[in-house]
Amino acid sequence: MSATTGMRRRLVASSLALATVVALLGSPSSVADPAENAVTHWSRISEQFVPIGRFGASAQVLSGIVHAAIYDAVAATEGGLDPFMVSIEAPPGASTEAAVATAARDVLVERVPLQAGPVTADYDAFMAAIPDGQAKSDGRTVGEQVAQQILAARADDGFGNVVEYVQQPPGPGVFEPVAPTPPIDVVLTQVLPFTFDSAWDFRPNGPSSLKSGEYAADFAEVKAYGRSDSAVRTPEQTQTVRFWADNTFVQWSRTVRALAEARDLDLRESARLLGLVHVTAADTMIACFDAKYHFSFWRPVHAIARADTDGNPATIPDQTWTSLLVVNHPEYPSGHACLTGAVTQALQIYFGTNGLPLTISSNFPGAGPPRSFARLSDIRAEVADARVWAGLHFRNAMEEGGKLARKIARHVASSAFL
Repeated sequence: MSATTGMRRRLVASSLALATVVALLGSPSSVADPAENAVTHWSRISEQFVPIGRFGASAQVLSGIVHAAIYDAVAATEGGLDPFMVSIEAPPGASTEAAVATAARDVLVERVPLQAGPVTADYDAFMAAIPDGQAKSDGRTVGEQVAQQILAARADDGFGNVVEYVQQPPGPGVFEPVAPTPPIDVVLTQVLPFTFDSAWDFRPNGPSSLKSGEYAADFAEVKAYGRSDSAVRTPEQTQTVRFWADNTFVQWSRTVRALAEARDLDLRESARLLGLVHVTAADTMIACFDAKYHFSFWRPVHAIARADTDGNPATIPDQTWTSLLVVNHPEYPSGHACLTGAVTQALQIYFGTNGLPLTISSNFPGAGPPRSFARLSDIRAEVADARVWAGLHFRNAMEEGGKLARKIARHVASSAFL
């Protein structure tokens, strides 16, 4: 086995097992970091437990529910915020910390039941640090009420549906599974969004025509740079691929949480920032995966092998071509572009600028040290490059995923988390 083939197999194996790998990244703990407040602490606990056994898109949707509960608990006890899903009248002096912890715990136990034991242990340790008294008791009651109402509102949201993948008739442009396991997160096509009526409300126009010059140009780019043993992709570009191959939900969750802590945001502003980011990202992933399975567009690995069927004389087939990374769901639009676009646009809206310095780390093997960016648009551009260089996407899918995300972010921010 060549060194290149061995590297590719490691990258593919890691990419396919991200939902399992994330469980090994750190042992959940209720011991608070000195920089944490109750909001960022319970965001961290959610980040550690929600992804276990699932992929990033569905984890992000569940995270949206948790952060909606956290936000509404803070809105009830702190005031100064418009409630998002439920409005609770809290007794004066009710503990925000107790309300946040209880709301987050109750949602996690209900929606991530396999992790109920460790989540409850974290909750008990956290609550033990809050002095007993009326404020704690009232805060706990507020948290329970918030969670009950949010869970009731999301009880029939479709997330628990069993949705089998149905293969469309094979042919030019049609996605077919690229791994022996079923395509992932098909259920998101049936999940109720938080801030609009149905997943197809923001559905994009669709991938480039197979016979277009745009498709031919994108085809040539990914064919050259995304090949597992590419002769034109540089070592630095390969490391960029690795950097952005981390579990996208976890990578962005810890980044935004660290930003809130670094900016020393109080409970109210931490809840508003994290609520805006996670709900925006949740709604974006619902719309993104609806579009994926609606258009069901083929991945480059099949497009390149079967280019003699696409009707475009500018595309040349290569049956030996394999991608550097593998993910098993339709190509258009890019899930990473959707999630990265949602988070960065929400950050841009919250802070009022594209020029937001941000440092991001990656836990993917061989990713290298944390990277610092001066502008949010620089992050989006690097992610777009990374997924093309990984052989996963045509450039158009990156651009369209970003556009979809920015539209939804502006929609969410126009009426929520004010």
